[in-house]
Amino acid sequence: MSRLSRAEMQERNRHKVLAAARDEFSERGFREAKIDVIAERAELTRGAVYSNFPGKRALYFAVLAEDIVNALEPPPAPGRNAREALGALARAWVARLPLATNEQHGPARLGMDLMPEVLADERTRRPFAQLMKLDAILLGLSLERLSPPTTPPGRLVRVAEAVLTTLHGASQMAAAAPGFVEPFDIVSACEQLAGLDLGDRWAPPHIPFVPQARPVDEPWSPPPAVDAIRDEPARLVGDGVMAILGLHRLEAVEEAVRAAPDGAEVTAVLVTGDPDELAPLARLALADLRRCLRHAVPASAWPHLQVVFDERGTLAAAAGVAAVSDGTEAAVRVEAGRIVGRADGRGACHAAASQPRGRPGHPR
Repeated sequence: MSRLSRAEMQERNRHKVLAAARDEFSERGFREAKIDVIAERAELTRGAVYSNFPGKRALYFAVLAEDIVNALEPPPAPGRNAREALGALARAWVARLPLATNEQHGPARLGMDLMPEVLADERTRRPFAQLMKLDAILLGLSLERLSPPTTPPGRLVRVAEAVLTTLHGASQMAAAAPGFVEPFDIVSACEQLAGLDLGDRWAPPHIPFVPQARPVDEPWSPPPAVDAIRDEPARLVGDGVMAILGLHRLEAVEEAVRAAPDGAEVTAVLVTGDPDELAPLARLALADLRRCLRHAVPASAWPHLQVVFDERGTLAAAAGVAAVSDGTEAAVRVEAGRIVGRADGRGACHAAASQPRGRPGHPR
């Protein structure tokens, strides 16, 4: 038998740590779980655990994310309109809530410590708020695409925010007071939200304060990446907008989506100054949203928006953004395999997306 390479050994150890951690978190809960016990369960040293994960919280986020990905069962027929979609989404959500009859710890309660851990630290609370904004944007854009062609176009992101608030609140009540939440009431409430008029109208950024995209003519050779929403290779070489966003600025991607011309691909490239802990949290939030979309909305109605994780900043560097942080907001416009415009700072997404078409010196 050939010896495993160092990379193969590290990957195998990572999977062993995740499996051991899942058992430990399920049995003891996050707070009582011990890294030493996880290492013992995995038949590894404590140092081997920390070589894969910087701490218990990052490991917990990674376990929850992997749990969602591994549970992506073939969904039932998704909704044909916003009401049906939200009903399907809510049914999938409440199906995983802990029941009054569940034991104190176990698979159904694995995620009950997530919100307390997010709330415990500003370093996780602020990125989580923006990740929820991104989830609402993705869900809202999908609901808009389910609207009948005869319906006047309207923004449904605030409806999506209300639905996600309802569902996350149901999760917290089910964890704190098992048996209090009536699952079918939650499903009905989410269905009713589809018809609620929240006066949601899209207002573009105030033009005098939006930076203008700088016309450039630069090569564009992006590294391979995966679209976290569709779990397939991201389409990065066609015409479109690359929005490089730190985890404090994720909601800005909607400016690119609303301003981009028809047919342009918008890609949100997620970067962070703390990839070891915040990247697992981001993957968890997007895996949860992807699960919801699979159950609720046909793939044909998913938004024309890709999401790519760029923990080490390689895709950002290819776009000319050498240094990244959680406050990063930059965007480039790509046409015919070249970068034809770039913008930085607040409003960069809108500026790049609304730049007139045509490369410098090559008007269309």
